[in-house]
Amino acid sequence: MVEVTVPGSATLRLEHLVLDFNGTLAVDGVLIEGVAERVNRLAEVLRIHVLTGDTFGTAAAALAGLPCVVHLLQSTAQGDAKRDYVTTLNADSVACVGNGRNDRLMMEKAALAIAVLQPEGACAATLTAAHVIAPRIHDALDLLLHPLRLTATLRS
Repeated sequence: MVEVTVPGSATLRLEHLVLDFNGTLAVDGVLIEGVAERVNRLAEVLRIHVLTGDTFGTAAAALAGLPCVVHLLQSTAQGDAKRDYVTTLNADSVACVGNGRNDRLMMEKAALAIAVLQPEGACAATLTAAHVIAPRIHDALDLLLHPLRLTATLRS
């Protein structure tokens, strides 16, 4: 579990990390360098879930050997599917990271939502739904590895 004390708000007790794949963990279907190391470290304290439409068909191979559950989504209603997945995990215990339009609904449900801006860009509605915006996936994952950064960002 990752505990984040947020002055002026409830303490976050996070048990799950739900991640988008393309545009978040990967660019053009290729895992971004440095992501695997951070996922391995976070898996020591969080259950890691990757939800993806797998645009490039590379998610399973790119994530092979990493301590995460990979869930392939149907081509339609992906936003609803991601939201429902977060809800089944108990949204109050979920942090999520994404960038696309289909990530917005899960961000609205999750206790902590982090949007990333990378080469693929980010959907404006998803940025609005996020609690925190990070410039890169490394920064987003590092927020969970160093929760006092979140305390500083989210305090009232």
